[in-house]
Amino acid sequence: MRRDVIPGRSALGPSGSVALSAHLGVGWPESESTVMELLGIHHLTAISAAIRDNRRFYTETLGMRLVKRSVNQDDVSAYHLFYADATGTPGSDLTFFDWPVTREQRGTRSIVRTCLRVSSQDTLRWWVQRFDEHRVAHGDIFERDGRLMVRFEDPEGQRLALVDDGGAGDPATPWERSPVPREHQIRGLGPIVISIPTLNPTDALLTRVFNMRLVRECPHPDNPGTRVHVFEMGHGGPHAELHVAVQPDLPVARQGAGGVHHVAFRTPDANYDAWAERLNEFDVPNSGKVDRFWFRSLYVREPNGVLFEIATDGPGFAVDEDPATLGEKVVLPPFLEPYRQQIVANLKAID
Repeated sequence: MRRDVIPGRSALGPSGSVALSAHLGVGWPESESTVMELLGIHHLTAISAAIRDNRRFYTETLGMRLVKRSVNQDDVSAYHLFYADATGTPGSDLTFFDWPVTREQRGTRSIVRTCLRVSSQDTLRWWVQRFDEHRVAHGDIFERDGRLMVRFEDPEGQRLALVDDGGAGDPATPWERSPVPREHQIRGLGPIVISIPTLNPTDALLTRVFNMRLVRECPHPDNPGTRVHVFEMGHGGPHAELHVAVQPDLPVARQGAGGVHHVAFRTPDANYDAWAERLNEFDVPNSGKVDRFWFRSLYVREPNGVLFEIATDGPGFAVDEDPATLGEKVVLPPFLEPYRQQIVANLKAID
C-alpha cells in the first residue's frame, strides 16, 4: 500500500509531483469501447485547527447537518467531522480533519476553492444578507462560467463559494432542524477548483484514466489571463465538474488550517473493484483498496501533487446510526471499536 496517498497527517506539507508524471501515458492501454464513468463530486475533506468553532460555523451559520462524528481512521487523535444535507447524500459532504497545525500557505499544487450549490439568485441574495448579519467575509454576487456565485471564507480562511446551480444534480434532502430555511439550504458540492503549474500530465490522468471530459475553458475571476479548464464527469453539471486553473507563477502551497486535504469523486458501488483494477492496469500509483466502512475508497496523488479519491456511494452513514440522530455521538468503524475508550478520552469537547 502506498502511504504517500493515504490521508494521514504525514500527508501534510508541500505538495509535489509523483512518479506517475515520469511515464504518464507511455505504454498505457487503449481506452475500452465501454467507458466507465465517475458520477460527480462525492465529498471534499479540509483541515481545521479550531474544530469547535468549525462545528458552530458549518452547522449554525451555514445550516449544514453534522451527519457523522468520527475520527480520522489513519490518525485517531483527530476528529473527522462530516457536514452534509439531512441524510449525508453522496455529493453533499464537506468534511474536516481536526489537526493542530498552522494556517495554510496558499499557492499552486492545491485545491483552492470549494463551491457549494444553492437553488437560485434569490437564495444568493438571502445568503449575502445572512453573511452580513453573521460577519462572514464575502464578496459580491457575480457571474463566472455562466453561473452566478458569491465567494466567502470561513473563520480560518477556508475559501468557499455559493453557486446558483439552477436545480441541477440529485434532488436535495433538506434538514428540518437547520437554522436555514429549506428553500435556501445548501444542496451539495461542486464545482471544485484546483491550481496546478502545468496542465498536460493532469489532463492525461483525468481524461485517459478517470474518463473525465475537457468541455470548455473560462477566464480566472481574479486574473483573466489565467485559463481555467473545466473537466466534466457523468452527465455533467456543477455537481460533476472539476475546474483546473493553470498557474505556474504561484509558489507551491503548503497544507494547513484553512486549506483542503483532498477531493473525492463518486462511483457506483458496483464499479469499485473495476476502478481498482483500472488504476493498476494504467500503472497509476495508488493506495489500494481502503474500506472506510461508510464508503470504500481509492486514493491517487495526481502528477501535480493534488490528492484525489474515488469513493463509493454506499453503504452510507445510516449503516451504523439511526438517521434521526446522525452525528450526535462519536461513531467508530468496527476495527476501531475495541479502542473506543482510549480514543474518545483523547478527543476534545466540541459541543
